[in-house]
Amino acid sequence: MTRARKELVSLADTPYYHCICRCVRRAFLWGADDFTGRDYSHRKQWVIDRLGELSRVFAIEVCAYAVMSNHYHLVVRIDEDRAKAWSEHEVMERWAVLFHLPVLLEAYRKGKTRTEAEKDAAKELLEKLRSRLHDLSWYMRCLNEDLARRANAEDGCKGRNGVSST
Repeated sequence: MTRARKELVSLADTPYYHCICRCVRRAFLWGADDFTGRDYSHRKQWVIDRLGELSRVFAIEVCAYAVMSNHYHLVVRIDEDRAKAWSEHEVMERWAVLFHLPVLLEAYRKGKTRTEAEKDAAKELLEKLRSRLHDLSWYMRCLNEDLARRANAEDGCKGRNGVSST
Protein backbone atom coordinates (compact mmCIF):
# COMPACT_ATOMS: atom_id res chain seq x y z
CA MET A 1 0.00 0.00 0.00
CA THR A 2 1.34 3.41 -0.90
CA ARG A 3 1.74 6.09 1.74
CA ALA A 4 1.72 9.85 1.43
CA ARG A 5 5.16 11.41 1.10
CA LYS A 6 4.52 13.56 4.18
CA GLU A 7 4.23 10.34 6.20
CA LEU A 8 7.54 9.04 4.85
CA VAL A 9 9.77 12.11 5.04
CA SER A 10 11.32 12.80 8.43
CA LEU A 11 14.08 15.38 8.36
CA ALA A 12 14.85 14.50 11.99
CA ASP A 13 15.90 11.05 10.76
CA THR A 14 17.65 11.87 7.47
CA PRO A 15 17.80 14.65 4.90
CA TYR A 16 18.43 12.14 2.03
CA TYR A 17 15.65 10.57 -0.03
CA HIS A 18 15.35 8.33 -3.08
CA CYS A 19 12.38 9.23 -5.27
CA ILE A 20 11.00 7.32 -8.24
CA CYS A 21 8.39 8.57 -10.69
CA ARG A 22 6.84 6.54 -13.49
CA CYS A 23 5.09 7.72 -16.65
CA VAL A 24 1.41 7.06 -17.24
CA ARG A 25 -0.41 5.70 -20.31
CA ARG A 26 2.64 3.62 -21.30
CA ALA A 27 4.34 6.84 -22.38
CA PHE A 28 8.02 7.15 -23.03
CA LEU A 29 10.05 9.56 -20.97
CA TRP A 30 13.32 8.99 -22.79
CA GLY A 31 14.79 6.87 -25.57
CA ALA A 32 13.46 5.20 -28.68
CA ASP A 33 10.05 3.54 -28.69
CA ASP A 34 10.44 0.48 -30.90
CA PHE A 35 6.66 0.03 -31.12
CA THR A 36 5.90 3.48 -32.57
CA GLY A 37 9.32 4.24 -34.01
CA ARG A 38 9.44 7.62 -32.24
CA ASP A 39 12.59 8.87 -30.55
CA TYR A 40 12.15 10.68 -27.24
CA SER A 41 15.83 11.16 -26.48
CA HIS A 42 15.41 14.95 -26.27
CA ARG A 43 13.19 14.56 -23.20
CA LYS A 44 16.11 13.59 -20.99
CA GLN A 45 17.34 17.17 -21.36
CA TRP A 46 13.94 18.38 -20.15
CA VAL A 47 14.50 16.50 -16.90
CA ILE A 48 18.07 17.76 -16.51
CA ASP A 49 17.09 21.37 -17.24
CA ARG A 50 14.14 21.30 -14.84
CA LEU A 51 16.26 19.77 -12.07
CA GLY A 52 18.71 22.64 -12.54
CA GLU A 53 15.93 25.24 -12.36
CA LEU A 54 14.42 23.71 -9.24
CA SER A 55 17.82 23.41 -7.57
CA ARG A 56 18.21 27.18 -7.88
CA VAL A 57 14.81 27.75 -6.23
CA PHE A 58 14.39 25.04 -3.60
CA ALA A 59 16.60 24.14 -0.66
CA ILE A 60 16.84 20.64 -2.13
CA GLU A 61 20.02 19.37 -3.75
CA VAL A 62 20.12 16.62 -6.36
CA CYS A 63 22.76 14.09 -5.36
CA ALA A 64 22.14 11.64 -8.20
CA TYR A 65 19.59 10.96 -10.92
CA ALA A 66 18.85 8.39 -13.62
CA VAL A 67 16.39 8.89 -16.48
CA MET A 68 15.01 5.61 -17.81
CA SER A 69 12.61 4.91 -20.69
CA ASN A 70 9.43 5.21 -18.60
CA HIS A 71 10.56 6.49 -15.19
CA TYR A 72 13.28 8.33 -13.36
CA HIS A 73 15.13 8.05 -10.07
CA LEU A 74 16.34 10.93 -7.90
CA VAL A 75 18.46 10.97 -4.79
CA VAL A 76 18.04 14.31 -3.07
CA ARG A 77 19.19 16.07 0.07
CA ILE A 78 16.79 18.46 1.78
CA ASP A 79 18.58 21.42 3.36
CA GLU A 80 16.06 22.78 5.86
CA ASP A 81 18.67 24.98 7.59
CA ARG A 82 19.43 26.80 4.34
CA ALA A 83 15.73 27.55 3.79
CA LYS A 84 15.40 28.83 7.36
CA ALA A 85 18.32 31.21 6.78
CA TRP A 86 16.74 32.90 3.76
CA SER A 87 15.49 36.44 4.23
CA GLU A 88 11.83 37.26 3.62
CA HIS A 89 12.85 38.95 0.38
CA GLU A 90 14.73 35.85 -0.78
CA VAL A 91 11.75 33.60 -0.02
CA MET A 92 9.50 35.84 -2.11
CA GLU A 93 12.01 36.02 -4.97
CA ARG A 94 12.44 32.26 -5.05
CA TRP A 95 8.70 31.59 -4.93
CA ALA A 96 8.08 34.12 -7.70
CA VAL A 97 10.35 32.15 -10.05
CA LEU A 98 7.76 29.35 -10.14
CA PHE A 99 4.46 30.93 -9.06
CA HIS A 100 2.73 34.29 -8.85
CA LEU A 101 3.06 35.88 -5.46
CA PRO A 102 -0.25 36.31 -3.64
CA VAL A 103 -1.58 39.88 -3.70
CA LEU A 104 -0.90 40.28 0.02
CA LEU A 105 2.77 39.41 -0.43
CA GLU A 106 3.10 41.76 -3.39
CA ALA A 107 1.80 44.56 -1.17
CA TYR A 108 4.09 43.49 1.69
CA ARG A 109 7.11 43.41 -0.61
CA LYS A 110 6.34 46.96 -1.79
CA GLY A 111 5.78 48.17 1.78
CA LYS A 112 2.10 48.81 1.10
CA THR A 113 0.49 46.69 3.80
CA ARG A 114 -1.81 49.00 5.73
CA THR A 115 -2.41 47.29 9.06
CA GLU A 116 -0.52 45.16 11.55
CA ALA A 117 -3.00 42.36 10.82
CA GLU A 118 -2.00 42.45 7.13
CA LYS A 119 1.69 42.40 8.06
CA ASP A 120 1.15 39.48 10.43
CA ALA A 121 -0.81 37.58 7.77
CA ALA A 122 1.93 38.26 5.22
CA LYS A 123 4.61 36.97 7.60
CA GLU A 124 2.55 33.85 8.28
CA LEU A 125 2.16 33.27 4.54
CA LEU A 126 5.90 33.81 4.03
CA GLU A 127 6.65 31.05 6.53
CA LYS A 128 4.26 28.75 4.68
CA LEU A 129 6.10 29.45 1.41
CA ARG A 130 9.48 29.00 3.13
CA SER A 131 8.40 25.54 4.30
CA ARG A 132 7.20 24.66 0.80
CA LEU A 133 10.61 25.64 -0.61
CA HIS A 134 12.20 22.75 1.27
CA ASP A 135 9.27 20.35 0.98
CA LEU A 136 9.89 17.22 -1.10
CA SER A 137 6.25 16.98 -2.21
CA TRP A 138 6.28 20.53 -3.59
CA TYR A 139 9.61 19.86 -5.31
CA MET A 140 8.30 16.70 -6.98
CA ARG A 141 5.07 18.46 -7.93
CA CYS A 142 7.01 21.22 -9.67
CA LEU A 143 9.17 18.69 -11.48
CA ASN A 144 6.45 16.26 -12.55
CA GLU A 145 3.83 18.81 -13.54
CA ASP A 146 6.24 20.60 -15.87
CA LEU A 147 7.40 17.36 -17.48
CA ALA A 148 3.84 16.08 -17.88
CA ARG A 149 2.63 19.29 -19.49
CA ARG A 150 5.50 19.28 -21.99
CA ALA A 151 5.10 15.58 -22.85
CA ASN A 152 1.32 15.88 -23.15
CA ALA A 153 1.65 18.87 -25.47
CA GLU A 154 4.15 17.02 -27.60
CA ASP A 155 2.02 13.85 -27.66
CA GLY A 156 -1.24 15.70 -28.33
CA CYS A 157 -2.77 14.65 -24.99
CA LYS A 158 -4.36 16.57 -22.18
CA GLY A 159 -5.04 15.98 -18.52
CA ARG A 160 -3.44 13.69 -15.99
CA ASN A 161 -4.82 10.52 -17.53
CA GLY A 162 -3.54 11.26 -21.02
CA VAL A 163 -6.95 11.45 -22.70
CA SER A 164 -6.43 12.30 -26.34
CA SER A 165 -7.32 15.83 -27.33
CA THR A 166 -8.41 14.77 -30.82
